[in-house]
Amino acid sequence: MKKLALAALLLATTLSASAQIRLPNLGGIKLPGGITLPGSSTGSTSSGTRVGNLSNSEAASGLKEALLQGIGKGADQASQTDGFYLNRLIRIPFPPDAQRVATTLRSIGLGSQVDKFELSLNRGAEDAAKSAKPIFISAIKSLTFSDVWNILTGQKDAATQFLKRTTSTQLVAAFSPIMQKSLDQVGATRYYTQLAGTYNQLPLVQKVQPDLNQYATGKAVDGLFTLIAQEEANIRENPVARTTELLRRVFGGRS
Repeated sequence: MKKLALAALLLATTLSASAQIRLPNLGGIKLPGGITLPGSSTGSTSSGTRVGNLSNSEAASGLKEALLQGIGKGADQASQTDGFYLNRLIRIPFPPDAQRVATTLRSIGLGSQVDKFELSLNRGAEDAAKSAKPIFISAIKSLTFSDVWNILTGQKDAATQFLKRTTSTQLVAAFSPIMQKSLDQVGATRYYTQLAGTYNQLPLVQKVQPDLNQYATGKAVDGLFTLIAQEEANIRENPVARTTELLRRVFGGRS
């Protein structure tokens, strides 16, 4: 038991010295097996108020609060007009397996139709992103203390990676019908059907008919995780982004 406690303490000390992220004050947190990490009894926040050691429930609550904040901002950003289309990190391009369609059609003067399709594709993703929050919130509510510990002491995208592991399948399943409806509403399905039809009528081409919904859904989900990772890193590294006292205690310690 002593060896396990020492190993846990060394782990916390090593991670706290990392230049990648700033870890919370872990004093008083109980590990599996009844081990409690030692720590100072007080600390300072940016407001100057003295705070004690974080309890298990405080650490978990602070992490969940941070995740909710990151998810809220990420989903809101993605669902805005041009949230996907003008963001180079998450903009959805013409499907790779049909890229030759775009290249060929541009070469015969149909570039504007290709552009309209790409715009409508991203509009569909922006519309579908509005449904993301409830799925992520459900995953956050299921966090165990082991999950909290691993996230707090992990890399700057540890929470995002956790959400990827626990929500990707559910998110894709939920997004698929929503994405199909959005693609239909903004005209992406119609544009793509027309483009593919025009291309397939050209002589000596290999006909294409990729699954547009599957492609758009996958790219939209990837884009959401990209935005959430940015917000997570911001909360970990930027004191100004910690908008509540609990966030400052969990992620800032003495910031």
